[in-house]
Amino acid sequence: MQRIAEDRLETDREYRLGYLAEFIGFGREDVEAVHGAAAGLAPLVPALVDAVYVKLFDYDATKRHFVPRQSGYEGATPESIETLTLDHPLIAFRKQHLGRYLATLVTKPYDGKMVNYLDSVGKIHTPKAGSGELNVPLVQMNALLGFVSDALTAAIFGMRLERDVEVRTLRAFQKLLWIQNDFITRHYQAA
Repeated sequence: MQRIAEDRLETDREYRLGYLAEFIGFGREDVEAVHGAAAGLAPLVPALVDAVYVKLFDYDATKRHFVPRQSGYEGATPESIETLTLDHPLIAFRKQHLGRYLATLVTKPYDGKMVNYLDSVGKIHTPKAGSGELNVPLVQMNALLGFVSDALTAAIFGMRLERDVEVRTLRAFQKLLWIQNDFITRHYQAA
């Protein structure tokens, strides 16, 4: 039986990732499968990003989070949830971020920088980082990650990979998204 320093899981992000990856079974072959999907997923990213924002705009509970000023965005903010449109410059800015996120997952090494990046994805959606006005409830983050997971699954099926490659790729992305989910939810725990 392995001994896990549970207090360290809360303070050492790399230790946390190592534990999660080992427990879930996310290893070198999974990273290779995720990276191997890059060429096939790249042309699908714009449509995937658009689908995410159409979905986010379907609900006031998700759309409302794009009205306050976003960290790093310098342009005009929307006046209200009713006046915010999918072609607003703020949404174009956010779409670029989501596109870069997906590109990062399929191209960058899974090292200390990636650990910090996965962690920042969770933190940036809370007042703990970025805009103090932004506080996306966990239920909305879970809904979004579930939607992204399903969209990635559909995209991978659409790539028409050989069956063994398809299964390996799907499993790798599911493990990765569970790890991402942990790095999101950790920022919602009571202090």
